[in-house]
Amino acid sequence: MTQKDARKLLRRTFAKFADEELKPIANELEEREEFPREIFQRLGKMGAFGIRYPREVGGANGNCTMFCIMCEELARVSMSVAAFTAMQCLMSTDFLFNHGTEEIKENYLKPALRGELVGAFSLTEPDAGSDLGNIRTMAKQVGDEFVINGLKSWVTNAPYANMFTVLCQTDKSKGIRGVNFFFIPRDTPGVSVSQKFDKMGTRATLIAELALEDVHIPLEYRLGEEGRGLGNLMRILAEIRIMTAALSLGLARGAYEESFQYAKDRVQFNKPISKYQAIQMKIGTMATEIYASNLLTYDVTAMIDRGERCLKEASMAKLFVSEVACRAADEATRIFGAYSYANEYPVNRFFRDTRFLLFGGGTSEILQTMIARYEGLF
Repeated sequence: MTQKDARKLLRRTFAKFADEELKPIANELEEREEFPREIFQRLGKMGAFGIRYPREVGGANGNCTMFCIMCEELARVSMSVAAFTAMQCLMSTDFLFNHGTEEIKENYLKPALRGELVGAFSLTEPDAGSDLGNIRTMAKQVGDEFVINGLKSWVTNAPYANMFTVLCQTDKSKGIRGVNFFFIPRDTPGVSVSQKFDKMGTRATLIAELALEDVHIPLEYRLGEEGRGLGNLMRILAEIRIMTAALSLGLARGAYEESFQYAKDRVQFNKPISKYQAIQMKIGTMATEIYASNLLTYDVTAMIDRGERCLKEASMAKLFVSEVACRAADEATRIFGAYSYANEYPVNRFFRDTRFLLFGGGTSEILQTMIARYEGLF
């Protein structure tokens, strides 16, 4: 089977899963605001979580393009499911694969790729979002252990996670150059998780705070060499940003598809609203921006798959496509009119979920500044 055929098969598989298994219950998942463990386990059995990992650890030997196709198709129907799937596939397991011991890989990584364990990735703190140099969670070496103290905020999957990849400061004098990632199992003494946040979107992807109080872990639970935390994060930052672009593309497509069908079905003044030029202009613009987003997203995934450096291009894609998703969701609510105000319609959920896309992987404002820097402006 060629790579092209494999990608087509993958898209059909996850599109079918999204349409047949997620779409009928997508709104219910948001209303219940509970982690859908059965769906999570089903995705594990489908090989979703191992799609970008080699077969020797239980993966599917796929690549970034295939990973993003899956994210796109899931986000087209349910951003919540797409979000916790993306977290499990990338941030919460990548450091275990690349820097974890054989014991970590056997007891945590492989079960996570099968959907038996849930991972979480902990960067943000109350006073450190985009400014990672202000990280205050401290990992201090004491004999043959690290002792960790600190508080992490906005931790996706935290309420039900079995393990955490946590960014900590080990040398305050070095600032951003003194941060490192650590592996912390949930059942380690001193680990506690707050109540889930009550938030406006992606309500079936649960988020909470992670508190670490005198948490003792062995030295081998540091993920990567001392002082290499920032560099190790930069290694996957392009993939994080293009993954967010793929999620955005999926949501934009979902908003477009719902709007297209509604415009054909909704009759006002004795004809479908699709016959009115104002609606046609909205649909035409949405279709054009989605087409451009698709080209931009998968041009970058191809660069990643070829091993090329493309943080600038990934940042551009994330910036552009996340804003396209916001515009598509907004236009969808205008096409639906007052009905979009009702929670029963998916466009209501799409509109709320777009805020998630604006913050994850870097805000639009941060990305605009970084792109200007990559261009050599300053």
